[in-house]
Amino acid sequence: MKIEKTVNILNRRARFEYEILEEFEAGMVLTGTEIKSLRSSKASIAESFCQFIDGELYIINMMIDEYKLGTFYNHKAKRERKLLLHKKELQKLKKKLKDAGNTIIPLKLYINDRGKAKVLIALARGKKLFDKRESIKDRENKRNLDRILKKS
Repeated sequence: MKIEKTVNILNRRARFEYEILEEFEAGMVLTGTEIKSLRSSKASIAESFCQFIDGELYIINMMIDEYKLGTFYNHKAKRERKLLLHKKELQKLKKKLKDAGNTIIPLKLYINDRGKAKVLIALARGKKLFDKRESIKDRENKRNLDRILKKS
């Protein structure tokens, strides 16, 4: 089992499905086996979202696989994990979340240079179908332009 120094787990669908309004960096409350499993890149944030429970922000549906060498101390793969933010940031998020159509989603899960697990969360609004089509057109146009520039 290989433990990497830099862990970068991305939510690739997030930027396609949502319009990002604002980004925040948050710490997470994890157990020992969770951080060990995270360091070996055994996690997924594809279907996860954030929600306020009793005035505190939690990430829900985040999948961290069980640690292979963990015994009865092992954690549940999908459990609610508390996010650590400053009080002002939490109040700001709670206020903006009341607007219709806004949600909080994780964009990136990583371990910073001090060895702490961090998650980049974003206040986002869901895109409409025509916005998604526009994103696809922009991506294809950029690809075609790169091909033309590469040939010449």
